[in-house]
Amino acid sequence: MAAHGRSALRDLFDESPTPHIAHPPRTHHRDFYVATDGSFREAGGGLGAVIETRDGTRVARIATADTPPDNNVAEYRALHLGLDVLAARAPPDARVGVLIDHDDLASNVNNAILATSHPDRKPPRPYTVPSASSNHWRGIQARLTGFGEVRAARIDSDDNPAHPLANAPDQYEHVNRELDRCVLPEPPQPSATQFPPPSRANRNGSHGGSHASD
Repeated sequence: MAAHGRSALRDLFDESPTPHIAHPPRTHHRDFYVATDGSFREAGGGLGAVIETRDGTRVARIATADTPPDNNVAEYRALHLGLDVLAARAPPDARVGVLIDHDDLASNVNNAILATSHPDRKPPRPYTVPSASSNHWRGIQARLTGFGEVRAARIDSDDNPAHPLANAPDQYEHVNRELDRCVLPEPPQPSATQFPPPSRANRNGSHGGSHASD
C-alpha cells in the first residue's frame, strides 16, 4: 500500500530494480511516473498506460485495443504510447520514472539513457530489440531524449497498474474519456534527516555493469 500522500507508482519505482543503473538516494525526486503494459492474444490484445505525478496526482490513463503480432511488440507499442502521452503533458526538463514488467525493454531503456552520456553514444550493453519492434524502439528512443532525465524500473506484472488496462481494454474503455490533465507535481518537501536506501543493484546481489548517479 502506498504511503499517505505518495504515488503508488512512486512507491513501486522506489522499491524495484533499475537494470544497469544503481538507485541513488535522489531517485524519488522524479516528476512523473509512467507504467505501461501490452498484451497479446489471438483474438486481439491491448495497450495500457498509467501516468502520475510525484505527489500521486493522476495525469492520464489509457486502455486501448490493439492487434500486435506478439507480446514483445505489444510491450514496445505500449511504452511508445505512454511516452507520447506523457510528452504532451510534461515540460521538457521533466524527470521521469518508467515502470515496465518486461526485462529486456527495461534494460534497453536504461542502456539508451547511459548511451546518451557516452562520447560515441554507444550503450554499455548491446540492445536486444525484436525486429518487429524496431520502429517503435526508434520512437521510444526519440521520446527518451526529449525529457530531462529518465530511468526505467522492472516491476512484476501482478503489480503493474497498466496490466488490467492492457488485458481488458474493452472493460476499461471509460478511462479514455477522462478529462485531459496537464498537471505539475508539488515541489518536493525538504527533509531534515534522510537515510539513503541501499542501491537496488547491491540489494539484489549484483555488482557488475555500469552505475550512474542522478
